[in-house]
Amino acid sequence: MIRHARPSDHGAVRQLVADAFQGETEARLVDLLRADGDVLFELVSLNGETVEGHILFSRMWADRQGLYAALGPLAVRPDRQRTGIGSALVRAALETAREFGVEGVILLGHPAYYPRFGFSTQAARQVRSPYAGNPAFMALALEPGAFDAPLSVAYPDAFAG
Repeated sequence: MIRHARPSDHGAVRQLVADAFQGETEARLVDLLRADGDVLFELVSLNGETVEGHILFSRMWADRQGLYAALGPLAVRPDRQRTGIGSALVRAALETAREFGVEGVILLGHPAYYPRFGFSTQAARQVRSPYAGNPAFMALALEPGAFDAPLSVAYPDAFAG
């Protein structure tokens, strides 16, 4: 079952993210994004009452009108990775982003994983960001034309840490 994360999930999500990334960096990122009010939405994947996966979308600042979001982090319990939980979370999150009115999604992620969902470095070619040019820097237009013209984006402050 996939649903929006609740405050009561935060402890389990923090542990899941730390376990999935084998460290505290991404877990602290999630904490900071929440504390700063920069979370657009979070989804969790549940097996019964156990949180097995988590995905977070944060709002980005752009130099033109429209809502742009950053995907990340995406985390799945280590013993449940490669079972489709991550893919299901990404698909559900992209549909949720469309419902929120997000025009385009940007991420810094594994170049072999995210293209299956439509993300590409080509879509990000006109996006100016500190990560531009990195092979892991990808974008996906949810609305036609979202990335057809030059666009400068800023990530929430939490990403600078």
